[in-house]
Amino acid sequence: MSTYTRPVLLLLSGLLLLTLSIAVLNTLVPLWLARESMATWQVGMVSSAYFAGNLLGTLLAGRCITRLGFNRSYYLASLIFAVGCIGLGVVVEFYSWCLWRFIAGVGCAMIWVVVESALMCSGHSRNRGRLLAAYMMVYYFGTVAGQLLLTKLSTELMSVLPWAVALVLSSMLPLLFTRIVNNEPAAEQQTHLWSMLRLRKARLGVHGCVISGIVLGSMYGLMPLYLNHLQKDDATVGFWMALLVSAGIFGQWPVGKLADRFGRLLVLRVQVFIVILGCIAMLSHVALTPALFVLGAAGFTLYPVAMAWACEKVAQHQLVAMNQALLLSYTVGSLVGPTLTGALMETFSDGLLFIMIASVSVVYLLMLMRNAEQHPTPVAHV
Repeated sequence: MSTYTRPVLLLLSGLLLLTLSIAVLNTLVPLWLARESMATWQVGMVSSAYFAGNLLGTLLAGRCITRLGFNRSYYLASLIFAVGCIGLGVVVEFYSWCLWRFIAGVGCAMIWVVVESALMCSGHSRNRGRLLAAYMMVYYFGTVAGQLLLTKLSTELMSVLPWAVALVLSSMLPLLFTRIVNNEPAAEQQTHLWSMLRLRKARLGVHGCVISGIVLGSMYGLMPLYLNHLQKDDATVGFWMALLVSAGIFGQWPVGKLADRFGRLLVLRVQVFIVILGCIAMLSHVALTPALFVLGAAGFTLYPVAMAWACEKVAQHQLVAMNQALLLSYTVGSLVGPTLTGALMETFSDGLLFIMIASVSVVYLLMLMRNAEQHPTPVAHV
């Protein structure tokens, strides 16, 4: 049986359209707020509202899938995200945008859980690694393409929202031509994500997802603002963000293969160390291109390796619950990261963005330096 079946390909096609819209809005929202002369801490709070929505969406998605199935859950999540996008055009006001970004975050997280769970349930132990890799590649490719759109199209609020919403609605079309069935046994529905969070043998993977959330949440939410404060225009900001995410795409397959060959522990240690080096390079104001590339290549590949670490430690029927637990952990990190980092940047300087990322990376590196067992037979490869 082919790994990339018709339902899988159509699902990934819809995800690509969604990711284009998500990427554009994640970059432009901080810039739109900066144009309205909002403080850095307010920009961070709006970003955190989005990740708070991610948190709620992650918790709601499992029950939604159980009651509605994958297809209708995907439609519902896409509509919720579209409503959050449309609301941005009503009025540019701090509390209003916190609300609309929260709603968008709910829909976005539900989409991620639906897509990731559908891919896991469509595969088996021998091809879940390829499905996860394809998912990450499509997601990052859509993110880069969204950033590059900013270099060619108008970035004014009312110019962007119509086609961004159209992309979200169009993402539902591919799933109208297929039906995704849950092939997992019924026992999977009895596995709760809270038990996955308490699983001691998967703790380093869970912690890695939290750290990854802090790192990527801060970069997604505040890197555009950092570049804007360097007097970069919107198109240039989009280019540098595209470079950052492109580095993540470039690193996916090599990092995954190295993790399979030399073990997750060693690769995670090297990744986190490289993130720290990238932060030092940014603080030292060396060449922006290699510094951002190094930071993106290590930072954007941290989540899938940590995710695979945790997935190795559970049975096949527990993978969806573990996936929800890891996404929840990532979301918690994404919620804390922009809020705390934005406040520090407002109080001290923009350099606190990289000091914060380096600090949490050092903490995780210390965890990884302790003795940890290796996992020679992974269930899901990155």
